[in-house]
Amino acid sequence: MANHEAFIGAIKNGYSFKGEAVQIGAAMLDGEVIADAPIFLPLKTMNRHGLIAGATGTGKTKTLQVISEFLSDNSVPTLLMDIKGDLSGIAAMGSTNAKIEERYQKLGIAYTPAQYTAELLTLSGKKGVQLRATVSEFGPVLLSKILELNDTQGGVVAMIFKYCDDNQMPLLNLKDFIKVLQYIGDEGKAELEKTYGKISTSSTGTILRKVIELQQQGADIFFGEKSFEVDDLMRTDSNGRGMINILRVTELQDRPKLFATFMLQMLAELYATCPEEGDMDKPKLVLFIDEAHLIFQEASSALLQQIETIVKLIRSKGIGIFFCTQNPMDVPASVLAQLGMKIQHALRAFTAADRKLIKQTAQNYPETDFYKTEDLITQLGIGEALVTMLNEKGIPTPLAHVMLCAPRSRMDVLTDAEIDAIVSKSRLVAKYNQVIDSHSAYEMLTAKLAEAAAKTTQDNTAKTSTTKKTEPSTFEKVTSNSVVKSMVRTAGNTIVRSLLGALGLGGRSSTRKKSTGWL
Repeated sequence: MANHEAFIGAIKNGYSFKGEAVQIGAAMLDGEVIADAPIFLPLKTMNRHGLIAGATGTGKTKTLQVISEFLSDNSVPTLLMDIKGDLSGIAAMGSTNAKIEERYQKLGIAYTPAQYTAELLTLSGKKGVQLRATVSEFGPVLLSKILELNDTQGGVVAMIFKYCDDNQMPLLNLKDFIKVLQYIGDEGKAELEKTYGKISTSSTGTILRKVIELQQQGADIFFGEKSFEVDDLMRTDSNGRGMINILRVTELQDRPKLFATFMLQMLAELYATCPEEGDMDKPKLVLFIDEAHLIFQEASSALLQQIETIVKLIRSKGIGIFFCTQNPMDVPASVLAQLGMKIQHALRAFTAADRKLIKQTAQNYPETDFYKTEDLITQLGIGEALVTMLNEKGIPTPLAHVMLCAPRSRMDVLTDAEIDAIVSKSRLVAKYNQVIDSHSAYEMLTAKLAEAAAKTTQDNTAKTSTTKKTEPSTFEKVTSNSVVKSMVRTAGNTIVRSLLGALGLGGRSSTRKKSTGWL
């Protein structure tokens, strides 16, 4: 009994916050839910980031949905990465059943079905608001990291951006970038080397192959106009609730590079656009990245370093990031160390490697006298989790075994008709889904090359016309022949000698005649 009272006291002291907070569940001890030990989520520290982890089917996605609902109720907009396609139901009214009623009865709170205002987003041209970004917005450094280029190749990319800036040639899509890349490796190589230095053909070839690899994952749809403005993520609906933006990316499970490209660009744009906010009473925006391993599994060390840097700094902009994954070790240690809130659902121990992982995971949580963490992680039920977070002073709260609230919105996907209804009412669809192909580097270089080709043809024609001789006549052709000239010369000499001889003027003939007495 004393242990029970001490537990309730520890939870109440650890989870009582001065600012706005929402109840996400109640603590459990020895398998029993203690309604007198509610677990609150402080809005003030939601920009300190978080982790939601656990094996398949343990309730991670529903936890993400619950937190999004509470944030929306408190006018905080969210962006959800819906990898599995099961988060769209947040835009529809929830319904009760026996299991939900039993859960809420144990928690000692009432269940009220709710429906939230959602915006459906897409990267691949599906139904919803099309998200795009221009190549110029990435910049040479970020683009080089996405393409995993070395320093020499990155220098070529930087030169491309500088050349385009100097010549007012916008880089909007990959078609523009490829055209410039081909130009500097061929027709324009001599021109650029005079100003920017030597260009390696092998470097341009490698960069081109990397860009083609990105294209094969569908990047052509993402790069272009009109660029998405991050301010459109930070909206509230007519009732003052935070807008829930759902990015439906179910097809990106086999396109991790495109997903990582989008995420890095989105984080970089948020960091560059949003002003410094300091300590806010609640965040301006919270991002939930489901199946977060898709970002990290193929990321280079340079890309991981970029993500780590942004995660460290973006909280000062009032933005929080939550990674949702099956294995907490999917998140690099350098990033994991930045996550103030941890919600750990059950892990399964089927092998020796699994048991080693569970032991390592348990060591990442605060020590407690009330649980044996290593054993409890494998015994958690569906919708239960080990929870710890940061209070207003940045101090971790006591580790608690929590039965979490169930979502109040639909725990299933929307129908096609419901999706069509949401898309048809969206003002952002009208703003971003029109196809724009502005006059950019591709068109400008194509025109430049066409002009150069036309000028070359004109110069060659003029040169040919000035150096071309008049066609000689047949007589000129005959008389100019060397054989004919020799024959004419021989015949002429013979005729002359004959005439001179007939006139008695031939040298050798007159001598002979004189000697014979003819004269």
